[in-house]
Amino acid sequence: MPSQDKREWEETTLSTALKRFPERQEEFQTSSGIDISPVYAPEDIPDFDYSGALGYPGEYPFTRGIQPTVYRGRLWTMRQYAGFGTAEESNRRYRYLLEQGQTGLSIAFDLPTQIGYDSDHPIAQGEVGKVGVAIDTLEDIEVLFKDIPLDKISTSMTINSTASILLAMYVALAKKQGIDPAKLDGTIQNDILKEYIARGTHIFPPRPSMRLTTDIFAYCSQNVPRWNTISISGYHIREAGATAAQEIAFTLADGIAYVQAAIDAGLDVDKFAGRLSFFFISHNNLFEEVAKFRAARRLWAKIMSQRFKAKDPRSLMLRFHTQTAGSTLTAQQPYNNTVRVAIQALAATLGGTQSLHACSFDEAYATPSQDAVTISLRTQQLLAYENGIGDVVDPLGGSYYIESLTDALERQTTEYLDKIGKLGGALAAIEQGFQQREIQESSYRQQKAIEEEKSIVVGVNKFVSPTPQISGLLRVDPEQQKKQTQRLGQVKRNRDNDKVNKALRNLDAVARSQDNTMPAFIECVEAYASVGEI
Repeated sequence: MPSQDKREWEETTLSTALKRFPERQEEFQTSSGIDISPVYAPEDIPDFDYSGALGYPGEYPFTRGIQPTVYRGRLWTMRQYAGFGTAEESNRRYRYLLEQGQTGLSIAFDLPTQIGYDSDHPIAQGEVGKVGVAIDTLEDIEVLFKDIPLDKISTSMTINSTASILLAMYVALAKKQGIDPAKLDGTIQNDILKEYIARGTHIFPPRPSMRLTTDIFAYCSQNVPRWNTISISGYHIREAGATAAQEIAFTLADGIAYVQAAIDAGLDVDKFAGRLSFFFISHNNLFEEVAKFRAARRLWAKIMSQRFKAKDPRSLMLRFHTQTAGSTLTAQQPYNNTVRVAIQALAATLGGTQSLHACSFDEAYATPSQDAVTISLRTQQLLAYENGIGDVVDPLGGSYYIESLTDALERQTTEYLDKIGKLGGALAAIEQGFQQREIQESSYRQQKAIEEEKSIVVGVNKFVSPTPQISGLLRVDPEQQKKQTQRLGQVKRNRDNDKVNKALRNLDAVARSQDNTMPAFIECVEAYASVGEI
């Protein structure tokens, strides 16, 4: 209930003003349908418990951040997502970005690699190197990381259904560089459930795919202990049309499913949970996004401590990478995208992300050009060094509005998690189409609001003007597919094919057993078996 002071303000000062200047729309809401009041006061968070709801950074429930100093100690990792064409081209881009001050690599793979087809397969025609780098064998990985020592950088690989194969290649390359895999830092996305919910680059049915995911958990816990074995992704869920609350709920529900699957496979929760990571979007509504990151951290800490009885504080920490929202970028007036990206990146850093990718202004047309990706990296550097954002931990914490939004998003998310639980968990809910239907309905509402001009997209449904042609767009040369298939053919001719066939037979036998598949994958890639063959 509003306080006496707030009621008096509403009945006098506010009502007088509204008679002269009515509000510009009938209702104000976030993407999740949370009503927004004109002003927030203590009564909007009546049961606010500082220690229980917030606490201090680095302490349960981690609402304010998982580290005590956050960016005062170390800035977020600036990890521009990149990859296109052949391994040689992508290697040049990676080395350029590192020279420009990027602090970690983020690898984009082309669609054939993502869904297990070699570059010479008929279904790969026209897609080789288009939305990421083409990887067929260990030789491609060797070229991709030429002159980049794996023990000096952190690498994130956005790969899911073929995650085991690409991780095996990375481990094999480390060995060839004389690096102990235990010293490798990085993340593999390895989040197959969101592929069925939102994205579609899956190969096998959900339940067998979960076995590959948990095999990676078990293998890395023993052999690559500094590696983040999964990046549980809300990004693609939001890009498909979900609300902020749905993004948190469906992502955490997937996280619950992975943790349970690992426990069912015999793993100790405190042995693997500290290497779980998450991947969220940073969308347009600045305040809702900041509240979203805070609510997600708090909820995950509660889930891990109360549901899974994790004891190690690291097991309770929601560590996450963020990418600005590609779906908000417009082909109309594309230079507006630089402003959109800057504001979304600001939300991510105010929300305490551990690493960040800022999209490029030309992505509605093509894979980012070198100039465009440089501006995106500079956007991150400007935020890091010129604006004081990293000087204080959780600077919006304690704001009546932010705390009210954080609480509201937590309530909505909990309601969704309860529904998914009643359906039998994330996997069963996916098989029943629950998350997919929810996202479709949300996406429809969003598009309808744009078409009815209830939701304004500058340059698209308001403030429209001619769009000048962008120069310098990156175009992947169709000849690159020919070069890639020629290299694949050369590898297949020069390798020991008896060794390849032996490794593939062993993989088949291991897959039919209960043994961990990762050593067999590594044996295959070290013999230069291709992604498609594996």
